[in-house]
Amino acid sequence: VQLVESGGGLVQPGGSLRLSCAVSGFTISGYYMSWYRQVPGKERELVAGITGRDGRTNYLDSVKDRFAISRDDAKNTVLLQMNNLRPEDTAMYYCHITGYIYWGQGTQVTVSS
Repeated sequence: VQLVESGGGLVQPGGSLRLSCAVSGFTISGYYMSWYRQVPGKERELVAGITGRDGRTNYLDSVKDRFAISRDDAKNTVLLQMNNLRPEDTAMYYCHITGYIYWGQGTQVTVSS
């Protein structure tokens, strides 16, 4: 099983990025998928999640109304659209299949002027 995140980078405050997570070796249809982030020295935190059945979403309070998680089961992919980025959003972002041990290698997001 492989999860490959992409789309991170350096962006100015107020900018946008779109992260993508391509999953292989595991069919994500029906499974809860999530995005986490981690800053060195801190615990990994859940940023957003999306259910497998009906696509319901939930978000970390600090990213509500700025981030949007979505999924394309046909492409076995999970996306995270991040708008109005803030310096405190700077972190390594990881894709995760909830309830399983699989994680991607992460993609770095840096928000700085």
